Amino acid sequence: MEEKRGGLMDIKINTKQLNNKNYLIEINGEIDVYTSIKVKEVINELIDKGHYQFVISLEGVRYIDSTGLGVLIGALKKVKEHDGNINLICTSPQIKKIFNITGLVKIFEIFKNEEEALKNLS
Repeated sequence: MEEKRGGLMDIKINTKQLNNKNYLIEINGEIDVYTSIKVKEVINELIDKGHYQFVISLEGVRYIDSTGLGVLIGALKKVKEHDGNINLICTSPQIKKIFNITGLVKIFEIFKNEEEALKNLS
């Protein structure tokens, strides 16, 4: 029997429409090579339905690897093609450090809470 390290059980994603054009995507767990496909599916499903403005909450994320970062970058590129944007909510020092080290703080705007992130969504 094959054992999955965390697998899809170690991630929970909730989506909520905030107003007529903005969506909140709350991610809880770990975003890694095993779970990032689920994150990508959820985001792509919303994009395919014509939604391009997202606030993504990483408040419940304990860990993110390069695969997870790649999913977020890919999603940002897709929404930018439609004049959309993605703002992140993150207060975790460990997760923020990853965005700083990789230089992704230059492409993603990171906010302390949903209100700030939504207010700054173009």
